[in-house]
Amino acid sequence: MLDPERQALHASLRSGREALSVALVGVDDQFAARKPPSGGWSILECVEHMVQVEKYLLARLHAATFSPVPFEKSGRAAKIAGLAADRSRRIEAPPEAYPHGVYHSLRNALTNFDAARAEVERYLEQSTGDLSCWITDHPLIPGPVTCRETLIMIAAHPARHAEQIWEIRRTLER
Repeated sequence: MLDPERQALHASLRSGREALSVALVGVDDQFAARKPPSGGWSILECVEHMVQVEKYLLARLHAATFSPVPFEKSGRAAKIAGLAADRSRRIEAPPEAYPHGVYHSLRNALTNFDAARAEVERYLEQSTGDLSCWITDHPLIPGPVTCRETLIMIAAHPARHAEQIWEIRRTLER
């Protein structure tokens, strides 16, 4: 049985994936590959980006080091959760997370996303102790980041891009 914090993180991971599923209902490969007329990523590129980020942040979780004292920045975890899902504030992805046309079908991209997500869930299930005592880094956040904060980012990331997918759909369906 997972402790309440891990249960909440699991629920957030599932919620983010569900938001992505809902945003992709009815999207075929041809539509997913179309870019908005104003520029930006296609839906397929958004999903590829999510796969890259999921794998990258999972690697950061595995590279974390233990601190006997929890690392806490007052209110930062809640701020991360809010900002990660909020599309009103633009967050520029690091160049390493830009899509490169690796996937040629939405199904293949989602299969890879789900495989990476399963590894994140396995990490969460197998982790022990206070996740705020495990320290890693993030390319967009200066200083140390806890594994708890990283898992919050991972959970919120698909919901952010689900909103982006809805924006792309509205633009392309006009």
